[in-house]
Amino acid sequence: MSDCMTTRLYIDGEWRDAADGAVMPVIDPATGEQVGTVAHATRSDLDAALGAVSRGFHLWSATPAFDRSRFMRRAAELLRERAHTIGRMMTIEQGKPLEEATGEVLRGADIIDWFAEEARRTYGQIIPARIPGVMQMTYKLPIGPVAAFTPWNFPINQTVRKLAAALAAGCSLIVKAAEETPASPAELVRAFSDAGVPAGVINLVYGNPSEISEYLIAHSTIRKISFTGSTPVGKKLAALAATHMKPSTMELGGHAPAIIFEDADIPAAVKMLARAKFLNAGQVCVSPTRFLVQEQVYDEFLEAFTSAAKAVKVGNGLHEGVEMGPLANERRIPALEVVVQDAVDRGATLTTGGRRIGNVGNFYEPTVLSRVPTEARLMNEEPFGPIASFNSFRTSSEAINEANRLPYGLASYVFTKSSDVIQQIGTRIEAGMVTINHVGLSLPEVPFGGIKDSGHGTEGGSEAINAYLITRFVTHGAP
Repeated sequence: MSDCMTTRLYIDGEWRDAADGAVMPVIDPATGEQVGTVAHATRSDLDAALGAVSRGFHLWSATPAFDRSRFMRRAAELLRERAHTIGRMMTIEQGKPLEEATGEVLRGADIIDWFAEEARRTYGQIIPARIPGVMQMTYKLPIGPVAAFTPWNFPINQTVRKLAAALAAGCSLIVKAAEETPASPAELVRAFSDAGVPAGVINLVYGNPSEISEYLIAHSTIRKISFTGSTPVGKKLAALAATHMKPSTMELGGHAPAIIFEDADIPAAVKMLARAKFLNAGQVCVSPTRFLVQEQVYDEFLEAFTSAAKAVKVGNGLHEGVEMGPLANERRIPALEVVVQDAVDRGATLTTGGRRIGNVGNFYEPTVLSRVPTEARLMNEEPFGPIASFNSFRTSSEAINEANRLPYGLASYVFTKSSDVIQQIGTRIEAGMVTINHVGLSLPEVPFGGIKDSGHGTEGGSEAINAYLITRFVTHGAP
């Protein structure tokens, strides 16, 4: 066990063990071996973090936006310099191929740079008055200390979206990151610390998720909640936040349809969608899962996609040429086996995959199922794994109705050459994000968020900083 994989809490500018010394093991999903430990926060650790984040807010909110931006840019530079080292940590603790992990770190630096610029553009307004001598103004001010809860599937990306937006707005925060993947978000926080962000502004804890979330959300110090995770947990946390009149941003589950029309560029669509489907072993909230293919090209597309799935090289993410690593958690394998068997039992055809690979590590075959009945669990529950379910359609209305059938509304994919269909899809698909003829999601400068049961709020683009700001109206007459 190397020191770099021993992750501590970061509270008030110090890396520290939990008050009672408790730790949890960190397991490499490719080998099943313990590769480190992570500190398990106690109630006294949380109280220390709450005191620090309160002090940090008073300091950081008074720091000029120009200086906040400068600190953030330096953190982005450090993250880029350390990208390979951090990426390797992420691969060991999360499983994704090293190239994907390193790319995630580099994209995290781009997100920091984006919000560093937004920090300098939180403009207010001058509102024309009805009465001579009266001045009417609005200010954009930081909302206060933030509690951010982040998942294991993108340990850097999902943390940095919340962290960078909050810092840009002038907020301090406590990040509760995932215990399965603690080292990489800790290195993200270290980059900000080394860049000079003052003590107390950023605090990082790990521990029992429900205990930490319930304690932080209810605490009077915390003024804003941001959560990325499953829809059932998100609903509980949003309800708890609402009980205390605290705004929340919720980036929750999805079940993204991928609609392929008969006039689509089939080879290009297969290449892009196979890459999107098996990215991070399908453990992506915007992963395409329900493939709806127009009847005339169904067999052609299914055959080509199945071939692409069979060609994916699965293995340890540290090994050369590996395109898909293991599932991050052992519990995901039986969960996938259940939904695949259910689909087959209901009449679906398994064209490839559907099995665990070996008996060491959490490896699972890229899986494709054809003609999956809509009542199958796979067509209604987010699989969160490398499984693609296929069905055909005849008309665009039929495809849109199926795409909108579920309560989820995060991402949708469409491939067509028809301008009429593009216009229809863009306005009728019930999703926060629709990408047509390419995969154009998750860039720093574009919105990222869903509707319906996929959550509310956005974590990308120019709108994202608004969730961490309040509008204060000030008016005065002539003295």
